[in-house]
Amino acid sequence: MQQKISFSSYVLIGVMLFALFFGAGNLIFPAELGQLAGNHFWPAMIGFLITGVGLPFLGILAMGFSGSDNLQQLASRVHPIYGVIFTSLLYLTIGPFFAAPRTGAVAYTVGIAPFVDESFQEKGLLIFTALFFGLTLWLALNPLKLVDRIGKILSPIIIVLLLGLLAAVVLKPMGEFGDPQAEYTNGAFIKGFTAGYNTMDALASLVFGIIVITAIRAMGVIDKRGILVATAKTGLVAIGFLAILYIGIGYLGATSTTLFGVFDTGGPVLSAASSHYFGEFGSVMLAIVIILACLTTSIGLMTACGEYFHMLIPKISYKVFVTFFTLFCFYVANSGLEQIINYSIPVLMFLYPLAVVLMVLTFLSPLFKHKRIVYVSTTLTTLLVVTPDLLYNGFELLHLPYSHLISPILKFYERTLPLYADGLGWLLPVGVVMSIMICIVGLIVLVKKITNKD
Repeated sequence: MQQKISFSSYVLIGVMLFALFFGAGNLIFPAELGQLAGNHFWPAMIGFLITGVGLPFLGILAMGFSGSDNLQQLASRVHPIYGVIFTSLLYLTIGPFFAAPRTGAVAYTVGIAPFVDESFQEKGLLIFTALFFGLTLWLALNPLKLVDRIGKILSPIIIVLLLGLLAAVVLKPMGEFGDPQAEYTNGAFIKGFTAGYNTMDALASLVFGIIVITAIRAMGVIDKRGILVATAKTGLVAIGFLAILYIGIGYLGATSTTLFGVFDTGGPVLSAASSHYFGEFGSVMLAIVIILACLTTSIGLMTACGEYFHMLIPKISYKVFVTFFTLFCFYVANSGLEQIINYSIPVLMFLYPLAVVLMVLTFLSPLFKHKRIVYVSTTLTTLLVVTPDLLYNGFELLHLPYSHLISPILKFYERTLPLYADGLGWLLPVGVVMSIMICIVGLIVLVKKITNKD
């Protein structure tokens, strides 16, 4: 007989999922949005919540609905080779390329930088990240219960500490909303929507979904519908906490500009606000918790990446992968938080549409009887729209003299595709191709049924 999961178990798994999601980006990007959006805060935050909360929830549900054992298996519905390439790119993005180095950079920016003289910042970052990723490597190579225990203890502490800080912000705001900056002056909703990509949680949800489903199965829920319902309930707990913290941190950022001005990134906003409300003790407490939270996230990401790539290439050991990835994180982290964010944006604008299309097709799959042609045609359309932008921005960031070769394609897309300049030009062509292919496959299935009856 199938077991029923208690309310407390839903909360426990939901908090675990929150801990998996909650990392460096969840702190800095809503704060940055608040500072830049100013009195356009609410439309920007609504857009941010759709991609920063809604899409991760959709990803968790998609994994539960699909019945797949892992992301590679799900992505292989397009093609087995695509499954490997997409999954590898996703792991590298949420791992050593961007998210994992960002944990070290944010831990330093929020926790250590406020206590370090301006002239020593560069050396301070180097020393701190050497210690940070050295400890990451040691713990990833020698898994200890200590990491799990720290994670379980830290999640409630982070929630309580941040809610305390945010309560102070609401009760006694630092100032009024300022004027919107840069791209938030016009189209704040769209800018907030694409800013939510930076959390990388929608990508991570396709990996974390399996962890949640495994935990649910371990509690005795085994049928597909039961797993989906349980996944939805635990997902709501996690995204509920995320949404509250995003709104609060964003509001903190929006009210902080009068007192602190606009920072280059969202990193220093929390430490400055914590010092303002609770003095040096508040800054120290925030620093300790954020550093430990970023450390556990870093260890988790290195472990997940090491395990996946060892499974993919068994001849190379888990330890070799983890060592290489961690050293790479150390190198990337020392380019600075702003650089990491700048380089990650083109990659996220490339991967997010592919991830969203995979999620949507997963839910619609019963309509077209899981036919591969629908997955292939829709994914190929997405790639045709998002790849030129990735190449152009990549050439520009790397200072390679090839961007002029891509410019004509981008100009054509800008003229013909709605919202292309806002990074959402893929929506219309993908929607059209998806609809046409589903209708064609549906008609073929219908004709076959009628023919067989005759």
